Amino acid sequence: MSKKPVGHKARKRFGQNFLQDQGIIRRIIRAIAPGEEHHLVEIGPGLGAITEEILPLCQRLDVVELDRDLIPILRTKFFSYEDKFTIHEGDALKFDFSSLQQADEQLRVVGNLPYNISTPLIFHLLSHADLIEDMHFMLQKEVVDRLAAQPGESAYGRLGIMAQYFCQVEPLFLVPPYAFDPAPKVDSAIVRLVPYKQLPHKAKDYTKLEVVVRTAFGQRRKTLRNNLKPLLSGDEINDLGIDPGLRPERLALEDFIKISDYLSDKQ
Repeated sequence: MSKKPVGHKARKRFGQNFLQDQGIIRRIIRAIAPGEEHHLVEIGPGLGAITEEILPLCQRLDVVELDRDLIPILRTKFFSYEDKFTIHEGDALKFDFSSLQQADEQLRVVGNLPYNISTPLIFHLLSHADLIEDMHFMLQKEVVDRLAAQPGESAYGRLGIMAQYFCQVEPLFLVPPYAFDPAPKVDSAIVRLVPYKQLPHKAKDYTKLEVVVRTAFGQRRKTLRNNLKPLLSGDEINDLGIDPGLRPERLALEDFIKISDYLSDKQ
């Protein structure tokens, strides 16, 4: 999340769109509400428009940046904060976020996530959900809609189900294209994800749940009976109190857990 500097051209391969609207920046900071006791992690700081607002307010800030040309600019801009500001050059998709945790502290994650990596990156972060206090992301509005979707809605699917397994999902506000340079062709939105301290619906085997959800949504227009055929029969689905003639988007998270727990017991 950053203002665009003179001479720095946004790179399409990194999905860069530099945030330049000060009103939106202030609104994001109010939503994050960084405090002096907080350890924050920013993914893709760009030129540091959000970074410079967070740094004076927090205890420590780590940033993960893939564009090596931005690293020296960030180091120069924030050299006076070297005691609490660390830059990690690399791909957030491969980054070990647990390496940033000190003692039993919780990390607060923020970032403007490019569309092409947003879904895999969210899944990567959910694998570290136990050490994250909350996450605030700028995403394509379509992705936020999928994260927050409920059963029966067209956006409901694997991303929303697995995110809601781990987190409370709260869409906050829209960010129009003109807030960026260059302006993207889609609307963006800010979303807050807060991992549960105790999962309200816990699967016996999370890996099995992933398989069930992925298989169920393999072909959205087909029924559970057809999609889940490699895992269990229509009669078995019916015995669980679930109509095998339903399409997968009609099932709640608890239904998918019921199926995965049955398969765990069966195995």
